[in-house]
Amino acid sequence: MSEQGASAANHSHVTPFVELSRADWAALAPTTHLPLSETELVQLRGLGEPLNQNEVTDVYLPVSRLLNLYAAGARQLHRQTSDFLGERAQRTPFVIGVAGSVAVGKSTIARLLRELLARWEDTPRVELVTTDGFLFPNAELSRRGLMERKGFPESYDRRALLRFVSAVKSGAAEVRSPFYSHLSYDIVPDAQIVVRQPDVLIVEGLNVLQPPGQGHGLAVSDLFDFTVYVDARTRDIARWYEERFLKLQQGAFSNPKSYFHRYSTLSEQEARAKAHDIWSRINEPNLLHNIRPTRSRATLVLRKDSDHAVSKVLLRKV
Repeated sequence: MSEQGASAANHSHVTPFVELSRADWAALAPTTHLPLSETELVQLRGLGEPLNQNEVTDVYLPVSRLLNLYAAGARQLHRQTSDFLGERAQRTPFVIGVAGSVAVGKSTIARLLRELLARWEDTPRVELVTTDGFLFPNAELSRRGLMERKGFPESYDRRALLRFVSAVKSGAAEVRSPFYSHLSYDIVPDAQIVVRQPDVLIVEGLNVLQPPGQGHGLAVSDLFDFTVYVDARTRDIARWYEERFLKLQQGAFSNPKSYFHRYSTLSEQEARAKAHDIWSRINEPNLLHNIRPTRSRATLVLRKDSDHAVSKVLLRKV
């Protein structure tokens, strides 16, 4: 091989991430254990996600410790910068973004990190907000012809989300966000989530790692101190989505107030066909064209196997 060819081959393996197997990552776990009870795990699990104590100990406890270290480092840098500028340091929250596909388990991971981070002494107040609250109301989505693109970047009020995170990040005493109901599949008028100066704010959503849009100088991802992307093979996520749809069809969809109540009487075969249709028309294109391309922008990537267990961890080194 020529010198030029060898150089090209070496550069082809250059990556901004260090990749660790689950076993190597688990070995980094702190000696201080912060266990969750089985009851707490049950409350945190999403549909079809076999979250257990081993997964928490091997994967998420080290993640929470790493986040805790990053948060402490950010606070120290903020104090030093304030001293340099001759200003009085004002405490600001450490903001974490959690991204990934529908049905990949990012909501469960966000809830779990909230619980684990709150158990560390210097980050006791942790708030979690999902970007669902910043979807345009269904009436507005319908007006814009976007009901079939719910969850795509253009279906969110990105300016409102940016204003919300900016206000929290700047240390505002109280910041309010809209409330989204998964039962009605819509924003609830006059209902709000209130965030009051947390130590850590976790923002979870499909497209939170999106870069600024054309003509926009800033995106919400620019305000994050740390970002997590939950990754898996497309075929596995598609199967998880179908399995979750069936569980919802047999459960939550039976509620007459559910937006999806019309699916509650489908046969299993019909329900699988409907799940496949929704996945292939909406969720898969969103994953392939909008969500997965942001994976390389994450600080940490959690890669899942077909059983929902994390098998590899990629941590950004540059």
